[in-house]
Amino acid sequence: MAATDGGKMSQKRALITGITGQDGSYLAEFLLEKDYQVYGLIRRSSTPSLDRIQHLDDKIELVSGDLIDENSLISVLRETRPDEVYNLAAQSFVPASWTQPLLTGEVTALGVARMLEAIRIVNPKIKFYQASSSEMFGHVQEIPQTEKTPFYPRSPYGVAKLYGHWITVNYRESYHLFACSGILFNHESPRRGLEFVTRKISYGVALIKHGLIQELRLGNLDAKRDWGFAGDYVEAMWLMLQQKEPSDYVIATGRNHSVKDFVELAFKHAGLTWKNHVVVDPKFMRPAEVHFLLGNAEKGMKELGWRPRVDFEGLAKLMVDSDIELVGQLIQQKDRSLISKVTH
Repeated sequence: MAATDGGKMSQKRALITGITGQDGSYLAEFLLEKDYQVYGLIRRSSTPSLDRIQHLDDKIELVSGDLIDENSLISVLRETRPDEVYNLAAQSFVPASWTQPLLTGEVTALGVARMLEAIRIVNPKIKFYQASSSEMFGHVQEIPQTEKTPFYPRSPYGVAKLYGHWITVNYRESYHLFACSGILFNHESPRRGLEFVTRKISYGVALIKHGLIQELRLGNLDAKRDWGFAGDYVEAMWLMLQQKEPSDYVIATGRNHSVKDFVELAFKHAGLTWKNHVVVDPKFMRPAEVHFLLGNAEKGMKELGWRPRVDFEGLAKLMVDSDIELVGQLIQQKDRSLISKVTH
């Protein structure tokens, strides 16, 4: 617990950027269970989708700020006085980083530096977590990838994440901030955005199961990833900030599977044959593909005591079951608006 000025114990306070996203929503739930006072940063100029955190409406406080505006971050830190900051906000959809490379750099890269600088100015004792990414490994230099594996990003997103990662290391070493990076491998859930391949698959399976579409168009089925459950991974974020000394950690399951593996599992769980419905479409191929990611989380397992709980098969089934239920609800509501998002 955090100490007040009078020496009495009070609730710990956490600020989460990207709280409206998949990881932000799971992390908010996790911290609330730990009796934190949770603040979420949302952009002033946007109309954010609050669907993922709607059930937390009366338990968290949303504050306005922007990662491209350092002054707003300084104001938010002074207002909320957090003990911990979790920087999860980013332009996080890899394909979009080719069409929006400058925006990706402004938010995903320089946004990290702005937040670190704001912490240095307001209160250098604030503990900081940076959401790094396995996409930084890109054209992998060794298998499996560890904290010591050389980076070789293959997208503007990966390059931007690499800047965010190294500026976090730099502020830790230059200003002695308690600043950590979690190099998280792919982590999914029913809260994943429909543009991400696992959710596109599970939602597409649900639409096919309910007879709303017959075809699901995908890109590279042979790409392999180390997939885990987002709800497991947010615990690792918190554990990093509870250590005596700051460090960086790979968080992964240590197992990888192809997109095709996920497709087969998802369709089979729904009682469908994937070959009857899946079409490979070149327009969904990346300009520079990341073919193989496999993480070694031995350091995190040893030092943090962290373990993944949901395996690959369980994850696929969880997502398919959730989306079949969701599509059924949309049918009852006569709401067909989400169909086009997964089919185009």
